[in-house]
Amino acid sequence: MAGLTAAALAVVGFLAYQAAADVPDDLAASKPPNAAPSATTPGASASQKPRDPLAVPAGSGTGMRVVYALGDRRVWLVNANGKAGRTFEVMPSTISPKPGSYKVTSRSGNVPGSDGVPVEHVVRFANEGGVPVGFSAAVNGSMASPDPKKKTGGVRMTRADGDAMWVFATIGSKVVVVP
Repeated sequence: MAGLTAAALAVVGFLAYQAAADVPDDLAASKPPNAAPSATTPGASASQKPRDPLAVPAGSGTGMRVVYALGDRRVWLVNANGKAGRTFEVMPSTISPKPGSYKVTSRSGNVPGSDGVPVEHVVRFANEGGVPVGFSAAVNGSMASPDPKKKTGGVRMTRADGDAMWVFATIGSKVVVVP
């Protein structure tokens, strides 16, 4: 009996390891527990499902593009077939672009950010009131909230996400900003 129990525990442990290894990076980080009750709230539809983080926002266009959802603080890298190959959370800057369609206008490998923090893989796509707006990753890996007193246009992401953005969003690539 002990041998059977040990074998069952080994199988469960192996399956748990495989499941954890297959979780996308942006979903693997621990999230705060949900304070919502587990039972269905009265009046809520039983058919409501949790939103798929890979689901590209409706109204974000077609084809290959970067989609930046201001309210969700999330970016999707969408392939030519309209499927997200990667999605991740970002830290917005103090200056946000207006919803609409843009094109990547310039890129820089390593520069000081508008907040003075060294950044890499800068992908610029908009200009709001004289402030360039683009995606970047802080070299030190931080994604701190920007100083609200400063006008900054850097939408920060992790270094790994910055690497993916750098490869995906070349000059002329479409960037769609949704509310």
